[in-house]
Amino acid sequence: MMKGKGVAIESYPAQDQEEEGGLDYDHRNLEPRFALPFSTRNTSSRYDFVKVKVWLGENADHYYVLSRFLLSRMLTVTKIPNHVAIKIALELKKLLIDNSLLDVSQSDLEANLFKLMERRGYGDEYINRYKMMTRFHHQRVPLVILVCGTACVGKSTIATQLAQRLNLPNVLQTDMVYELLRTATDAPLKSSPVWARDFSSPEELITEFCRECRIVRKGLGGDLKKAMKDGKPIIIEGIHLDPSIYLMDDENKSSSTLPAKDGEKCLEKNKNGSSAENSAAPCGKQDSGNFCNQSARSAETISGADTVSGALKSMEIGGGKSVCKGEIVKDADMVETRKVKKEKSGPEPVIVPIILKMSQFDHKALLEEWLSSRSNEKYPIQDREKLIGNLKTIQDYLCSFKSQGYAVANVSATTFPQTLDWLHNYLLQRIEQGTSPVSPGSGVETVRNQVNK
Repeated sequence: MMKGKGVAIESYPAQDQEEEGGLDYDHRNLEPRFALPFSTRNTSSRYDFVKVKVWLGENADHYYVLSRFLLSRMLTVTKIPNHVAIKIALELKKLLIDNSLLDVSQSDLEANLFKLMERRGYGDEYINRYKMMTRFHHQRVPLVILVCGTACVGKSTIATQLAQRLNLPNVLQTDMVYELLRTATDAPLKSSPVWARDFSSPEELITEFCRECRIVRKGLGGDLKKAMKDGKPIIIEGIHLDPSIYLMDDENKSSSTLPAKDGEKCLEKNKNGSSAENSAAPCGKQDSGNFCNQSARSAETISGADTVSGALKSMEIGGGKSVCKGEIVKDADMVETRKVKKEKSGPEPVIVPIILKMSQFDHKALLEEWLSSRSNEKYPIQDREKLIGNLKTIQDYLCSFKSQGYAVANVSATTFPQTLDWLHNYLLQRIEQGTSPVSPGSGVETVRNQVNK
């Protein structure tokens, strides 16, 4: 046993006895010999009754009490299996207490932890992830994860699993927000879901869908502002999510569209023929050289509201109004000023949209079963094929953002664990880019390239 400067490393034989409170475990392949539940606080040990103080700062004037449970949750974020994380946390607590290290610095604690991780076969890659997540929490980088998709694609399941893996406590559901806004306020929302109403065209359906998404976005404003201000991560899941709305700056979202009077001026100028060529296309429309101008959209984000493919090309989405060239210069200066203020105020928020989809055959089968369970509900349209067609139209609209670099994950029962692992990796990459001292634009381009691959 070595001991010095608060670091104690024990030399265990290769096949040592499992410590108290541990599990039957194969050290060679690190696989459990029976099914293991997720980490809980009920798995106790006599070492949990002894407090270990971890001191922070150069002067060691603040401390926190080491929690084996919280440490194991932090280790699972680095992709260490949960049952191994539990054992590493217990080994660390045992090591410190057995060596009478009841007061230890943060650096010494991490030195011991990293040695135990390496002994278990989790070396530099996992250690670097641990350091990155520690930096992420210390910097209080705002993180907003959007789990988008239509019914029966696994939004709630994916959101819950990601919250457990990343140790994120806050998961909001847009369905609940929608109902609260509809019943407790005078918001123009209907009792029947948008996909259960009759529309004359797919464009009209998507226009109404985007309108409701903007209303729900306003209902989420308080939670999002708190997340941005306090640097608390949040996951939002549900059908009422248009990713392009959330990628606009929350505080300055009003600058993404001109005030009504300015819009009327632009339209008047176009009517008079003075600047007919400046008549902007509706947001979401892409013709031969005619693009929606959203001048206040920040350069660090990728807006998917500029391009929609197929039959959705001519729709109006995102609430964008016509923008005149004379106004673009003015708004550009405002954006630049806000960027300077933003740099002074704190770290850039990391906003990660994730769009879920299924194969058409699997999704249709699940939708039919789901609609059968809701047969007692009276919708404006009762034709099941039309209901499924409306849901498919919304799904196609969301998936069209893939061309803008958004992550689109295919969900199926056979590959669900692999999909979850891929999303875990993807989110860790986005968090790393949000905490790295690089230009914001380069991080976005890197993610776009990775998703397109």
